[in-house]
Amino acid sequence: MMILERKTYIKQDGEWINDKSWFLEYETYEYTTENVQLVIKLIQNALEPKFLSTQYREENKTNPLYGHCYHSTQAMSYFMNTDKLVSMSGVDELGNTHWWLQDGDTIVDVTGEQYDSMSCDPPYDIGKPTKWYGWKNRPHKRSMTLMQKIQESSSLYQT
Repeated sequence: MMILERKTYIKQDGEWINDKSWFLEYETYEYTTENVQLVIKLIQNALEPKFLSTQYREENKTNPLYGHCYHSTQAMSYFMNTDKLVSMSGVDELGNTHWWLQDGDTIVDVTGEQYDSMSCDPPYDIGKPTKWYGWKNRPHKRSMTLMQKIQESSSLYQT
């Protein structure tokens, strides 16, 4: 069982202090080709518009993977029991930042199929290793909620 923590901070006397934290207790998957494909499908099947920022919702109505790359990629990264996967991002020809994981030349892209109905390709050729968004590279709450939806035996709670 793994425990993922998202700290929440408040400013007190000019200092940022950890106030509370969200925790997700979950199981990882061994990093195999079969499990990568399994987890990609599990993530894709769990996606819904509530995980999207407002700016992605309209395009997502006709392209169901559109706008889900960040939290899907972060969830995939945490689910896979390996340190070989590197988070990558790049800006595509339409100006969208796209996220995926990479192990050497092997690309693991949970939402890459969104590009099948777009007028450009994913920006793999210009992507760079990228730290997670957010203050102190915390896991996003959306990613944690998505993971909990996929693994109903997991536990998401705040203390």
